[in-house]
Amino acid sequence: MRSIGRLTLAVTAGALLLGGVVAQPAVSAGERDGGDRDGRRVLVFSKTAGFRHDSIPDGVAAVRALGERGGFTVDATEDAGAFTPANLRRYDAVVFLSTTGDVLNATQQSAFEGYIRRGGGYVGVHAAADTEYDWAFYGGLAGAYFQSHPAIQPAEVEVEDRAHPATSGLARTWNRTDEWYDYRSNPRERAHVLASLDESSYSGGTMHGDHPIAWCQTYQGGRAFYTGGGHTKESFAEPEFREHLLGGIRYAIGDAQADCRPENGYRPLFDGTSLDGWRQAGPGSFTLSDDGTITSSGGMGMLWYAASGFSSYSLKLDWRMAGDDNSGVFVGFPPSDDPWSAVNNGYEIQIDATDVPEKTTGSVYGFRSADLRKRDRALNPPGEWNTYEIRVEGERLRVWLNGVKINDFTNTDPARSLRDGHVGIQNHGAEDQVSFRDIRIKELPATASRGSQGD
Repeated sequence: MRSIGRLTLAVTAGALLLGGVVAQPAVSAGERDGGDRDGRRVLVFSKTAGFRHDSIPDGVAAVRALGERGGFTVDATEDAGAFTPANLRRYDAVVFLSTTGDVLNATQQSAFEGYIRRGGGYVGVHAAADTEYDWAFYGGLAGAYFQSHPAIQPAEVEVEDRAHPATSGLARTWNRTDEWYDYRSNPRERAHVLASLDESSYSGGTMHGDHPIAWCQTYQGGRAFYTGGGHTKESFAEPEFREHLLGGIRYAIGDAQADCRPENGYRPLFDGTSLDGWRQAGPGSFTLSDDGTITSSGGMGMLWYAASGFSSYSLKLDWRMAGDDNSGVFVGFPPSDDPWSAVNNGYEIQIDATDVPEKTTGSVYGFRSADLRKRDRALNPPGEWNTYEIRVEGERLRVWLNGVKINDFTNTDPARSLRDGHVGIQNHGAEDQVSFRDIRIKELPATASRGSQGD
């Protein structure tokens, strides 16, 4: 539906690049989460008590360069004495850059645990998984511990999440050379896997075909991102790996939002290659591009999944606006080639952050506003990807934006029953360009509990 006005988004100002652990007034967790402060700050920690990677200086230099680009100050240290409550409060994220062995004592560990619980960010690079084996909190934060590795060699990385800032710019298959870690456990049930290795593309993988290599999670109040890449000096000169690392840092410091809840059991409705099962209702269309996205044009119409309806389900999809654009996701409507049937018999979850509360992004259009404070904190700006989860259970409809629940609505109109219906995406008008990709669904038991997949 059409909206008015234009969204104004704040952009975090850049900061001067400094070296070392610099003394400056500590900031509160509330300031870290978006209060007044002069730019973002990242601490790179690269102490080693075991094997030492000769790529560490290249990694530090790369993060410094990324800070200049990304508008955050970078300090670097190998002094574990930096891990005090007062000093850690200065930082939005700490990058463990190929640390190895036991690098923090009990007091320093306690300080870092408190920092994470107050909303701090963690970025683990490569041998960060070969660190602090006897510290359970750190093992949970990193997501998995190192087990072994074969020789350095090329491999295919399968990108599973193409909305997260660490992977949104990558193709579905990423070919690169590195030292590929095997891990003692699979993080998939605990963390959100962003990319995994195709073990058939190289020799020596031991994780039986499910081999995560990059993931993210929220952990005990903080944000965590880990990438298994970064063994070689050459890694930190690769443009794609640098973008991958920058995206992970941006997530950890809170400059970009993403859904980092574990995701299992979904099947694709649109995987980027084919629109089999979908049908266009009304004017306009969607254009399929080589990168696996579909973009709206013309209108007002709707592309709907005609192959089947759904009754109890979690629908996830990634979407991106080019600017002040308009679209929506429709659920719970009967089969029809008239797009107005969905308007009159179903519900639209709006994509357009420039209208009145009950008609803005995250709203059940015309019926219930999103929680605007949560929506504004979770929303990425035009040009960046966002992820919706729309969960329907009985007559209850809930909406998550980048992992944050922003709407909870219960239908009471028999004509709009959500218990059996189709799903679709809107092409609103000739000037509106909204892109979608990775549309997937998980069908839920009719008696699924409120707490399933995170309430």
